[in-house]
Amino acid sequence: MAHLTGKLTKRLVETLPPGRHGDGNGLFLLVKPSGSRSWMVRVTVKGHTGKKGGPLRTDFGLGGANVVSLHEARERALKYRILAKQGVNPRLGADVVIPTFEEIAKQVHIERLPTWKNVKHGDQFINTLRDYAFPKIGKMRVSDIGQPEVLSCLSPIWTEKHETAKRVAQRLKVILDVAKSKGYREGENPVTAIKDAGVLPKVKVKVKHHKAMAWQDVPIFYADLSTRNAMAAKALMFTCLTGSRTGEVLGAKWDEVDFNNAVWNVPAERMKTEALHRVPLTAAMIEILEPLQAMKSEYVFEGQKRHRPLSNMAMLMLLRRMKIEGVTVHGFRSTFRDWASEVANAPREVAEMSLSHKIGSDVERAYARSDLLERRRTLMERWAAYVTGEQGKVVRLAKS
Repeated sequence: MAHLTGKLTKRLVETLPPGRHGDGNGLFLLVKPSGSRSWMVRVTVKGHTGKKGGPLRTDFGLGGANVVSLHEARERALKYRILAKQGVNPRLGADVVIPTFEEIAKQVHIERLPTWKNVKHGDQFINTLRDYAFPKIGKMRVSDIGQPEVLSCLSPIWTEKHETAKRVAQRLKVILDVAKSKGYREGENPVTAIKDAGVLPKVKVKVKHHKAMAWQDVPIFYADLSTRNAMAAKALMFTCLTGSRTGEVLGAKWDEVDFNNAVWNVPAERMKTEALHRVPLTAAMIEILEPLQAMKSEYVFEGQKRHRPLSNMAMLMLLRRMKIEGVTVHGFRSTFRDWASEVANAPREVAEMSLSHKIGSDVERAYARSDLLERRRTLMERWAAYVTGEQGKVVRLAKS
């Protein structure tokens, strides 16, 4: 259980001379000349006006110091302050109900759902807390959660699942900050205190790169892929040609495809960069897309369920069935980038924009309004010609 702190100590409570001695946060120890000692708390009631027109401040006795310990006095004072912050005059005798961590977490999740990029992000927020925090501190009052309780959630996963642990820590901090803003707890956020104190060990995280196919191997692979009729094969061919992310391809809808201008307009809400991305459509890409229109589905690459997109595991499972080892779907982006640099000698900004990467500083991007669509179209046409084996000269150049 977290301990409330202040200026006084048990020794001082027993030895201080007559007078009014502050512990902090409106709590006082009153020592009379006779030697009797008692507790008093002063609070300001939010939204209430006193007799002279100013904020309503009122004092409450908390009992004698010979009966009520320093810690108990602090707990009782906290309850009065919570009521006052909520705009309730403690003299009305209302009971303070401090919610549990789980209750506050679920409330925050619901309140912030409209602010997340998509439902998946909102689910990740609450699911990590459900898995790693609720079993430890879910039933505890938020006012009782301190560093030991936070550590009980983070320590078991700090080294083995470090990225997950960092997300859990950030979400714990959010929940406890909200609890404090609502008047349910006081003091420094224990997550911040743990971070500042360096209690948890430093973990050296190795950057994991998606395994990619060598660009020299792509034409043979693509030729094999093009002989397959499965929807996963069509989606993987399109992914390879566009250099797009898996989610962008699988979520593609027909109203995003502009055949007249040969452009696929991926809306901002589906992009990692949160900005509209225009993908120039080459003849090879259009050749994949046009036959699929006959399915009359909302999604370009429809899955087994009618009017639902292909599963996000479909393309990876296809690679496994083809016995393509050590390669991921996302890795084809790296494959394209290597080819663009080593073979096409493409300018960096053209290659990076083809992958919908942000380039330069915020100021540079503010002035560079063009997305270089036509220059990217030329690069993607060269890539498509190489992948489909229609440009033998490019292959010979690569081998040389």
